[in-house]
Parts: sequence; C-alpha cells; structure tokens
Amino acid sequence: MSLLSDTAFEDPWSSYFMDMLSPLSFVKVSSVRMQGLLLLIFAKYQHLPFIQVLSTKSTPTGLFGYWGNKGGVNIFLKLYGYYVSIINCHLPPHMANNDQRLEHFDRILEMQNFEAQDIPNILDHDLILWFGDMNFRIEDFGLHFVRESIRNQRYSDLWEKDQLSIAKRHDPLLREFQEGSLLFPPTYKFDKNSNNYDTSEKKRKPAWTDRVLWRLKRQSQTNFHTPALSAPFTLFLRSYVSHMVYTISDHKPVTCTFDLELKPLVSAPLITLLPEGPCTMESDMLISYSLTTDFLSSPWDWIGLYKVGLRHINDYVSYVWVRDNQISFSDRLNQVYINISDIPETEDPFLLFYYSNNLHSVVGISKPFKIQPFSFLEEDPLDEAQPQI
Repeated sequence: MSLLSDTAFEDPWSSYFMDMLSPLSFVKVSSVRMQGLLLLIFAKYQHLPFIQVLSTKSTPTGLFGYWGNKGGVNIFLKLYGYYVSIINCHLPPHMANNDQRLEHFDRILEMQNFEAQDIPNILDHDLILWFGDMNFRIEDFGLHFVRESIRNQRYSDLWEKDQLSIAKRHDPLLREFQEGSLLFPPTYKFDKNSNNYDTSEKKRKPAWTDRVLWRLKRQSQTNFHTPALSAPFTLFLRSYVSHMVYTISDHKPVTCTFDLELKPLVSAPLITLLPEGPCTMESDMLISYSLTTDFLSSPWDWIGLYKVGLRHINDYVSYVWVRDNQISFSDRLNQVYINISDIPETEDPFLLFYYSNNLHSVVGISKPFKIQPFSFLEEDPLDEAQPQI
C-alpha cells in the first residue's frame, strides 16, 4: 500500500502491533488488506535498507472471483537480494467443499503474476510463506472418535484423514509446500469465550483449519529439521503451536516461528548516511550521504529524521527532499541540511532514513545519534572559549 493510504486507513491491528513492537526496534514495513484479510510485515530497522517491497496484491475468489470474503493477499519483497512471497488466505468452508478449496488455492497461486519483466514467476521465488484459515477438515472419522483422540492428545490418529495432508499426497505442487507436525489440538470450532468445542445443534467436527505452509526453492525439500549448512538460503522451524488462552473467536490462533539463515546477495546499502557532528540545537543539521554507482536517485527521494523507537516510515519528526536544501554534491558525496526550527528539542536519540521514490523503500539508514540542546563552553586560560568535550 502507498504511504498515504497506510496513514489514511490505519487499522486497529496495525496500531496495536506497532505499539507493541516498536520498543523492540521493529518497524512496520508493509501491509495489505482485503475485507477481513490483513497481512502485516514488520522488521527490525537495521534490516530496512535490504528489504524492498516489490508488490502488494489482493486476489478475491468469492462469488466467482468478484468478492473478497474469500481469497488471498500477498506481499512480495526482496530480502537481501532473495525473492520472498508472503500470502495470507481464507478458503471456502464446510466438509464437502474440499475440491473448491483446492481450486481456490491454485487460483490464488496462478494470480500472483508481476508486471515487472525482471521479477520471476512466484514458483521461482526463494521462499513462499503461505498461511491462513484454509478450512481443511477431518474426513471419515466420527465426532466421538475425533473428540476422544483430542482429549487423549492422540493427534497423530487424525492426521491420515486431514484433507490437506491427503491433498499433499496426491498433488505434486502442493506436496512441495512443507508444514510442521500438527502436535496441537484442532483449532476449530470452539464456543466463543470458552475452550469447549462446538456445543451448538450443528456440533461441527473439530479440524485443523488454520495452517502455516512454506516452500523453499534453493535447497532440497527433504528434511526441514536439518537444513544443509552449505545452502545459501535455509529455513529452520522452531515452533508450530496454537494458543488456547484466546477465546474471543471460534478459532484458536496459530503461530509459527522460524530461523532464517542466508548468505546475503546484497551486503552493502545503496545509500550511506551520516550526520555531520557535533549536532546541536544551535545550528541547522548538516547531513552527508554517498550513493553506490548503480543507484538511480530521484528528485522525489527524501531523508527523514526519526526518533529511535519509530513505529512506521511515516513517523518522521522532520524531513528534507534530497534536491532541496542541498549544499553540495558530487559523484561520491552529497550534503543537505534540515532547518533547526524543524527539529524538536529533546535528548532522545535520532536516526536518519533515506527513502527512494523509485524503489518505494528505505535504502539507507544512519547510526543512532543525539542532538545536544546546546553546546557547553568553558573559558581557557587565554580567555578563549573552547568546546567542552
């Protein structure tokens, strides 16, 4: 989404997670929503120069592809030079609609095409993360057997009749998507505000409807528990669990935690930023930055001044267009300034971000620094004022 629409249509979930994660140095990178589907991506700010959001996409599959109550949302990005697609989906419900679920899964995948000529097909991306309410059910077994298996924590007794597991055994493409073991209770359907499975007249059979899948391109798919150390891009599953403590929905939330190890294809930022010190409230802030030879700048690029602990790229306290307030420029070094009247007087640490209009991403950040409220001077024996270090 654009910076403008991100601000104008900020949703409560985004605000909540930004408030919770910003003290841990996480910044909201991108978001996309389609009716009830929402996908948010956060990253620690030091990674931002190596994350380029290439596309956000919504794929409705409800009402013959015209209604977004079912379908998927996708954020496609480059991470240290690798292509990564992240998809959140909501597939059709009910036991009898398994074929329709698989059709919608294929349709979402087929619709992830990209206009740029240099972007590969989604199946050639280095990583696809795919999760959401997939609505797959447990076939054949009766309600009593399913509930008794859950009560005795014999979850493996139910795996063979899980519709997604069955589909993976027969569909070569779906088989390429991996999943952790289902070692937690089925996450649907519960009475709201309780941990009791459906006690209504319908008495729906419990099922693992909420799933997390992934597909890697750059290594063999044989064993995700022991990734090859020589692989340039590996994913290690740390946990795959549900959370019974939450009772506001008829589903239980599922979380999946990974370790991602990669050999960066891009190791240096496109822009190197640094404030010229010492920075005080007595003069305009001078900012120097250098560009790599392959970076294409734009008059609409800008440098933002942020307090450490920012929530989102829009949280700047001041900014300057790179072609405005320009003091000097060369092939190797450029200098601009921010007017001192635009800088708040505070002892909080600051950061500088360089935002590229062409790439729609942050391409350079400074190290944290402070702006002193005023300089401390003392007189030397010769009655000449000297800066106090």
